[in-house]
This record gives sequence, C-alpha cells and structure tokens, in this order.
Amino acid sequence: MSYLAIVDLGSNSARMVVEELHDDGTYTEIVREKQDTRIAQNMGPELTLKEEPIARTIETLKYFQTKYVDFNPTLRAITTAAVRMARNQEAFLARVEAETGIVFQVLSGKEEAYYDYLGVVSTLTITDAVILDTGGASVELIAMRDGKNTADVSLPFGAVSLSERFKLANNVNPLDIENACQNIFKQYQTLSWLSEQRGLPVVLLGGANRSLARMGRTALGKVAVNNFHGFNMTIDRVSTIFDKISHMTRAQRENVAGLEIARADIIISGLLPLLTLMRIIDAPEVIFSESGVREGLIAETIKNND
Repeated sequence: MSYLAIVDLGSNSARMVVEELHDDGTYTEIVREKQDTRIAQNMGPELTLKEEPIARTIETLKYFQTKYVDFNPTLRAITTAAVRMARNQEAFLARVEAETGIVFQVLSGKEEAYYDYLGVVSTLTITDAVILDTGGASVELIAMRDGKNTADVSLPFGAVSLSERFKLANNVNPLDIENACQNIFKQYQTLSWLSEQRGLPVVLLGGANRSLARMGRTALGKVAVNNFHGFNMTIDRVSTIFDKISHMTRAQRENVAGLEIARADIIISGLLPLLTLMRIIDAPEVIFSESGVREGLIAETIKNND
C-alpha cells in the first residue's frame, strides 16, 4: 500500500487529491480539496500572470501541503493552460518552487487531452463520443471511436478568457454571446475531423460542465446533485438551462440552485464551447464525467507500478 497526491493547478481552480493505492490495482480517495484560485485572472493579451492571483495560488498550495504531508505520498503536480501560455511562466514556477518546494509539470495541450481521455475510458463504458473538457483558459476536444482516441486538440480559449474578452460576466448582451460563439465556431472549423463525429454524444469534463450537471440534477429534484458521473442530458435540456441563465443578471445567477456562486461570472462563457460543439456535430445528448486529468494520472501511475 502506498499514497499518491495529485495537485492540479488549472486556470480557474486548484484541486488536490490523496489516493491510497492498493496492491490489487485499485485505489481509494482519502482527501479531496478545491480552491478557486483563478490564476488566469486578468492575464490579458500580454499573457502575463498577475501578482494577486499568483499570491492567492501560492497560499492555496501551502494549504494543500498541510493536508497531504502526513501521508508521505508520491506527489504529482501538474498545471495546464494559463501557466502553459504565460510569458512569465518560468518566473512563476521558480517562485512556486522557492516558496513551497513544489515542482510543477506543465502539461502540453496534447498531454492534457491524453489524460482526459485516460480518465474517461477508465471510468465510463461509452466507446463512441466526443470528449470536451472546458477549462478556464483552454478547451480540450478528443474524438473517441471504439474506445480509442482517434483525434485530439487543445484550443486556447476557456470560461475565464471568454468571459473577460467578450464581457460575459455581469448583465450579458446577446450580441456579445453571439460574437463569442462566432469566435469559437471559427476555431472549431479548423478541425477537419470534427465533422466526422456527427451524431455522437458529448462527454463533458471541466468546472462549467460540472455546474451544468448540478443545475440539471437540481431541476429534476435529485437529492445527490454532486453524484453526476454517467448522468446524461438532452441537447434541448442543455439549451433550456442556458437560455434561462443567459437572461439573468450576475446577482440572479448567484442564486441559481446547483450553481456555485464563484462560477456565476463565468458560467455563460463556460457553456458556449459546449453549445457551439453540439450544434456543429448535431449531438443528441451530453454525458457527464467526474473523471478527467487527475483520474488519468492515477490510471497511468497504477499501470506503471504493475
């Protein structure tokens, strides 16, 4: 028996899990923590990580350490789009190492998509789908046929960056939503393989999509709103929920059952990659996955320990 700690620094939130790895190849989650660090906040066109979110992130990392240190685990620390794109990446990572001792691996877009795929195929039985992971500063798309990854890509937009660029945080203008959708559509059109996925369901990962699952389950009167792994929703239901929240003010969205208050300013932008994708491929439904990059890392670690 051994322990694995994973620190996952995303563009919007930082997450940490401690897993107890068993000799039979299974694992048990011991600790789970999440903080809305929003490291991508106000990066702007200069793509520079700013002091306030940097300081906030480092404090969170120190807090995470207090939660996993007693397990003496193997530590895997990974970070994704915001740090990947940041022009001051090297200085940020050096400061993190100096203040916390944590050495981060900066995942490439291809690596992030690969771990998303591993996380999904190791926990869901679906074999044909398009996987969509909507993060704060990037989206990952993976085409899956017969359980195999046939194409994947990471695109440089996400819930935080779209919200800031197209002014989608507060009282939202429909024209701003349309402009954001057109921008997403143009980037999707560069993917020659996407049109070949028509009629497939979309498997959803990422914070905005988890919020969609909770809102959908709440509307159905489900008690366990956080138990959404494998939960499905039709495109009509997705569109209905989006139409409702897109006509709300930010203050009104903060009171929507199932939606985290901290995501009220990025939920509209966070759902646009999904809505645009579903229309392009005529997807009949979405299927929610609680497993993504972290579970992919666990699967890889277990395999390498065999």
